[in-house]
Amino acid sequence: MIGAIIVVYNPDLALAERLLTRVYNQTEHVVIVDNSPKAHDFSKVIEHYEYMHFPANLGIAAAHNHGLRYLLSIGCEYGLLLDQDSQITTDFVFRLSSLMMASKSLKQDIAAIGPSISCSFTNKTERSLIQREVFEYEELVGVTQIIASGMLIDLGFLDQIGFKDEKLFIDGVDHEWCWRARDMGLQIAKAKKIEMVHRLGDSRSKFIGVTYKVGSPIRLYYQFRNILLLSRRSYVPLYWKVRCLGLIPVRFFLNSTMQQNRLDRIRYMLYGLVDGLKGISGSYATNRR
Repeated sequence: MIGAIIVVYNPDLALAERLLTRVYNQTEHVVIVDNSPKAHDFSKVIEHYEYMHFPANLGIAAAHNHGLRYLLSIGCEYGLLLDQDSQITTDFVFRLSSLMMASKSLKQDIAAIGPSISCSFTNKTERSLIQREVFEYEELVGVTQIIASGMLIDLGFLDQIGFKDEKLFIDGVDHEWCWRARDMGLQIAKAKKIEMVHRLGDSRSKFIGVTYKVGSPIRLYYQFRNILLLSRRSYVPLYWKVRCLGLIPVRFFLNSTMQQNRLDRIRYMLYGLVDGLKGISGSYATNRR
C-alpha cells in the first residue's frame, strides 16, 4: 500500500485542493498534517483522509514523523511526502512507485526516490552545480540528497535510518535524512523522466546578474542556525559544508541590504548564528520566548 502525507501551513486552498484531488486518486491513504493556527476542512474535495492538526506548528520534521508513524501503523509499504504547493501529474505516483518496486526487486537498497524538480518561478528543471551523481541505472540516477516534496520512502527502512530530525524543525530536514540513509549504506535516487512542479522559496531576486532565492525573514533563522548545526556532523557531505559556510557572508549581505524587512532579516540571521554556535535546536518560538 502507498500512503501520502501532505503537510500544510496557511495554505493557498486552491493549490492544496488541486494537489489533494490528484493524490487521492493515486494512493490508498491520504494523511493531511496541518501546522496552521486555524484548522481546515478538505472534505469537499476528498472523502476519506486522516487529519492531524497542530496549531502551535510542530515544524516540518515532526509533521512528517506523525504522518509516517500513522502510515506504518496501518500497514503501508511506501510513503509519499508532498508540500501544499507542489503540482503532480495524474500518473505521478504510479510511475514513481514502479521505479521503487523495480529497484527493490533488483535489491538495490534504495531508501527513497524523488522526481526531477521544475521550479514554478523559473519554469526550469533544477540542476545542482556541485552535487555529484552516485550511480546511474536506466531511469534512475543516484544522488546525495533530494527535497522532501515528491519523496517516495520505502517505509521498511525507517527502523534502520530513523525518522526525520525534529530538532532541526524545518530547513535541512530532508537533506539530513538522506545523508543519514547514505551513511548507513542505503541509496537515494532521482527519477530522470518524472518531473514535479514545485515552488522553491517565496520569490526571486537578482544581484549582479545572478538570480537567487528569497524566503521569509524567519526562515533565515533556521537556515543560518541549521548550517552551523549540520556542519558539525560527520556524515554531512564536505561539499555542502564548504558551500553553505562559505556563502553565509554573501547571504547575510544580500538579506541585510537588498531585501525588504532588513532589520527583521538581520535580527533572525544573528539569532540563527548565535543559536547555531551554541548548539541550540528546536523552534524559534521556544528558543526566543
